[in-house]
Amino acid sequence: MVGLGGNNGTTLTATILANRHNITWRTKEGLQKPNYIGSVLRASTLRLGVDPTTGNDVHVPLSSVLPTVHPNDLVIGGWDISGAPMDAAMARAQVLPYDLQRQLAPLMAPIHPLPSIYYPDFIAANQEDRADNLIPGSDKQAHLEAIRKDIRNFKATNQLDSVCVFWTANTERYSEVLEGINDTSENLLKAIKESHEEVSPSTLFAVAAILEGCPFINGAPQNTFVPGCVKLAEEHKSFIGGDDLKSGQTKVKSVLTEFLVNAGIKPLSIASYNHLGNNDGRNLSAEKQFRSKEISKSSVVDDMVGANHLLYRPAGDGEKKGEHPNHLVVIKWVPFLDDSDAVVLI
Repeated sequence: MVGLGGNNGTTLTATILANRHNITWRTKEGLQKPNYIGSVLRASTLRLGVDPTTGNDVHVPLSSVLPTVHPNDLVIGGWDISGAPMDAAMARAQVLPYDLQRQLAPLMAPIHPLPSIYYPDFIAANQEDRADNLIPGSDKQAHLEAIRKDIRNFKATNQLDSVCVFWTANTERYSEVLEGINDTSENLLKAIKESHEEVSPSTLFAVAAILEGCPFINGAPQNTFVPGCVKLAEEHKSFIGGDDLKSGQTKVKSVLTEFLVNAGIKPLSIASYNHLGNNDGRNLSAEKQFRSKEISKSSVVDDMVGANHLLYRPAGDGEKKGEHPNHLVVIKWVPFLDDSDAVVLI
């Protein structure tokens, strides 16, 4: 994971360790047991057909139909601009209950993030105080080679069949797509050698994964996959995907919008408010990083609108733009909330 010591990285690592070691913990609701509820592969089922003897539908776990590695067998590692060991990073994130953190701390403490890359222009200036664990220098070609070496060493040391690189770090500002810089694979590799200012950290990690034959998943709403990166992945037949995790408010908005449009109901205005108290909210309080998130959150509505020309009149007949709901996205950083989200309707 890129951003191993952040909220997403520490929580995913803790989830796997709690399940692997069957760690239980107590809250005011009583004894809690680890599970993979919320996982598409581990907690969803597929209808196979009908039992001819009873006439009942037959549902089986999706994981038994599509062979996959069990999460408990994954080996976790990664990079972070903060050098805090994972037990300290977990405490800093303030996501998990104390009793669970207490039991996980000895298992998390031995995991230390590898040094990462930090280009101040791409994330908010307020993240600088966390950047104490960096690959030295400003040579982006050297950074690329260091990341590739880290991937090879991690695979060999842990005797792994394959490695997947997953961006869980902060949202970057959008990269400018420039002719001759990142528009082709050849130009992108040349731009890396020349340490061009418009090569983002996430694109650099994606290129490293592609060149090492590893899948790369982007879990943040920046444009990591500039045209040159996509071309490079095609040339190396490497899998890349993702433009945000969309696991919270954005997901709910997507589901509701799709439901309404598919039901023939025409939403005219959509306004969503996020109040974030964690470090993600702190990073997004900067205008450039918020713009990346705003584009990602807005795009979920664009797909629904584009799929129904009966409800939303498309461009044409002298109109440059088709119909579209009035869509407003607001994100406010409220430190008091820590890792909790709050929605206030007045």
